[in-house]
Parts: sequence; C-alpha cells; structure tokens
Amino acid sequence: MYPGAVAAVTPGRPAVVMAGSGQVLTYRRLDEESNRLAHLFRAAGLRRGDHVALMLPNHPLFLAVAWAAHRSGLYYTAIGSRLLTDEIAYILNNCGARVFVSSAELAGVAASVTAATPGVELRLMLAAADGTEAGSGTEGFVAYEEAVAGLPVTPIGDESLGADMLYSSGTTGRPKGVKPALPQGPLTEPSRLYGLVERLFAPDADSVYLSPAPLYHAAPLRYCLTFQRFGATVVVMERFDPERYLALIERYGVTHTQLVPAMFARLLKLPEETRDRYDLSSLRCAIHAAAPCPVPIKERMIDWWGPIIHEYYAGTEGNGFLYTGSQDWLEHRGTVGRSLLGTVRVCDEDGHELPVGETGLVYFDNGISFEYHDDPAKTRSARDPQGRGWTTLGDIGHLDADGFLYLTDRRSYVIISGGVNVYPQEAENVLTVHPRVADVAVFGVPDEEMGEQVKAVVQPISMAEAGPALEAELIAYCRARLAAYKCPKSVDFREKLPRHATGKLYKRLLKDEYWAATP
Repeated sequence: MYPGAVAAVTPGRPAVVMAGSGQVLTYRRLDEESNRLAHLFRAAGLRRGDHVALMLPNHPLFLAVAWAAHRSGLYYTAIGSRLLTDEIAYILNNCGARVFVSSAELAGVAASVTAATPGVELRLMLAAADGTEAGSGTEGFVAYEEAVAGLPVTPIGDESLGADMLYSSGTTGRPKGVKPALPQGPLTEPSRLYGLVERLFAPDADSVYLSPAPLYHAAPLRYCLTFQRFGATVVVMERFDPERYLALIERYGVTHTQLVPAMFARLLKLPEETRDRYDLSSLRCAIHAAAPCPVPIKERMIDWWGPIIHEYYAGTEGNGFLYTGSQDWLEHRGTVGRSLLGTVRVCDEDGHELPVGETGLVYFDNGISFEYHDDPAKTRSARDPQGRGWTTLGDIGHLDADGFLYLTDRRSYVIISGGVNVYPQEAENVLTVHPRVADVAVFGVPDEEMGEQVKAVVQPISMAEAGPALEAELIAYCRARLAAYKCPKSVDFREKLPRHATGKLYKRLLKDEYWAATP
C-alpha cells in the first residue's frame, strides 16, 4: 500500500505522532500534503528523474515531503540538519537538486548556501515544527504554506515511483551519494525492503513504530516510510532520551522500534529502578543495526527485553542484507547475521576468497549493484579487484561454518602497529561496558618506532573522574580482557565525543585531529 490507499480506508488513523509536541498527522493529511507538494513540483517543471533535497529536523511534515517526491517519480536526498554550510552546499550541488526544502529552525544555515548552489531553482521554507516560527521571511525562500495553498489534494496525473538518493554519513571521508535506478512499477508495488520487513517483523495496520533517530538517516527514513505502507502509526522522537524512550513505549503501546547499539548502552546505564518503572509489554520487535553491538550489551538487552531483538547488517548502498534473530544470535554470539540478500564473500587485499574463519574484506556477490553518484573512483574502490562484480561497504570480518558473519572493523580504521593489524573495535567493545565510561573511540595515532600505537579517547560518566587514575584503570581493565597489543597505550578524556545523531561515531574527525597535531 501507500498513504493514499490507507487514507481511503482509514483517513483518521494517525500516520505520524511527534513524541515531544504530541502533534498528530493523520493519513488523510499525509496524503493531502504529499499530493499538494507533488503538484507544486510539477508546476515548477520537475519531471520523473529530477531531484529534490530536504534538510529538516524531525518535523511533522518530513515524511509528507518524502512521499511527495516518492510519488512524483523524483529522486530525493535528505540532508543532515547538523551539517555546516560547505557540507550542505556540496551535497546540493553534487546531487543536482532543483528544489530545496527546509524549515524555520534551520533558516540561517539553509540560507547560507544560496549563493553557492545556483542550480537550485525553488527553495521552500516550512514553518517550525512547533509552530512558533513562520516559514516566510527568509531571503531566497518561499513559504511552504503559501506555495502549496490552493493546490489540489488529489494525486498528480502522472504518478510514478521515485527513490531516495542518500549520502553516506561521512564517517570515513566526504559523503558519497548512492543513486539507484528508479523503480518502474506502480505506486502499490512492494519494495524489496517492504518484503523483508513483512517477512521478518510482521507489522500490520495496528502496529506502532517508534523511531528515536533523525529521519534524514537511511534506516529511519526508509523504515518509517515502509511501516506507513502497512498503515502503521509512526511515533517520531525529536531527539533520543533513554528514559523518555521507555515512557513512549508505555504511552503509545509501541509494538516495533529500531535503535543503534549506542542507544542500548544508554538505556542500560539508566538506574535499574528507572528501567523497571515502565511497562514494555506491548513491544514485539526491537530492531537494531548501524554498528556491531558489543556482546555484553546485547546479552543484557535480551535478558531485559526477551528474545524480541532483531539485528540486520546492511548499508545505504543496499547491496546486501544479513539478519539474525535473538535465538540465532545467542547460538552465534557476536554475529551480525546470515545473508538474506546477496552471497557473502570474504577476501584478502588482492580479492582472493578466504576460507571460513579467516578475516578479510567483506564483499557481496549476487546482491544489488550500486554506484556512487558522479564519483567513478569511489565506485571502483567498492568493487572487487578480480573484476567479478562483487561489492563492499568497506567492512572487515569473517564467516563461520554456518554462514554467520562477524564484523571486526572498518578497513579505514585498522591500526598497523609494528606490522601487526589491530582492530580497534575490539577494545571499544570492552571499554564500552566499563561502568565509568559513557562513550569511547579507539584509533591509531603516529608512533615513531611502531608506525602507529593504539589510542583511546573516552567520555567518562563524570568528567570529575577524568585523570591518570581512571586512565590506568581503563588500560588495566582492557588488558585483563584482551591481548596487550590490542589495548590502548594511553587514554585521553573529552566531555563529549563527535557522534552522528544516528549513533554513528565520527572517529575520522578524532583521528584527523591527532594526526594533524603530529609534526
């Protein structure tokens, strides 16, 4: 289905509920808003295959804007609301956006890219999510509310399926735009993700899906749109707060949700009496992805919530999909799943396939091919050097005899110390569960003798505890659980680590800082 079909049957059903403000967007309003905007796109001259971009906080109309592009046969790019002027301009120019949609909360940074993005023909400004600021008054922008006023609430005459063109989060360099081929079927044709969600998580029109992450990220955006195809209600958190998250499950009878491991860690660090305060009995399915979950964290989550935790491994590129339920994971602790889309191949640096149990670069064979928009060099770097068409997301791991994949780290983060490969994720997984650690990043820094040495940067629970004593305690804690060469030689402390709002760690920023400071 799609929102129009849901609206025809249950127009008053909530399609979007904003967790903070309590604002509700019904399926009728979702359908009508997306239709009006689709008419505006056509009036602006956009046709199938053209491009729009949106930069919004978690806004009541975020998904309506995405649906408008999707039902108009357009590519749509969601841009992170925390990016800076240069980063936003790069994406707008790179994707070739002709329309740019933003909102009053972001008016300053949205307007700052106007001169640098001459290809954008129409700039729309929504009122603020809470209604406190109007969408008018920003130079170069048209108020969204005025632009769509009076346009038909019925579908455009040439509806067709569009597609997202999303950019990687840039944790290992400049963001890369992943441009798929536009689907050729009717609006009602199920997507590949729809089929996987239906098979694995069994949502229906009575489901309530809680989304705690920014909607501009691939998984939150795609899963919210997919759950709306089932007629489910999507509850959107403006920002993640662990106790508020638990309260929302109880309040709305949440049945499905999706998190990242960093959110699990924050939930588990709530006092036990706080965690026990909320009724989570409605929850049938907790999905997680985006990064491997430390084994102790996931064990504790399954102990707490039961065997309702589902994990998948995939990327914005969509070239493969691995999955594991709780029971399979308990029998293969640490796995990110077994392939449901594409055949997993693990290869050495020359592209030669490695036997079961050996660690190498993870490729997908027989998966979905992809290209990085306007960047043939990046596209080539994601292909296997033997020319077989296998594609990689840049992760390192190994397979077991049952076909379950275990990720070790990203290729770009491997530390080479004295000629030995060190995978920093191992030390991160250990230090993450230390009771005095709120967040941690491990990476390589220059070392005259060894080439690189292992460094940890830690966000402690309390900065008052930061210092030599805690540094020594953390190094000893790690060495008690891992070989010494895998453990940090030194620990620095920060009040906050640079994490993407989705939970991904911008380790590249820390690593670049340390390398730049080395003479």
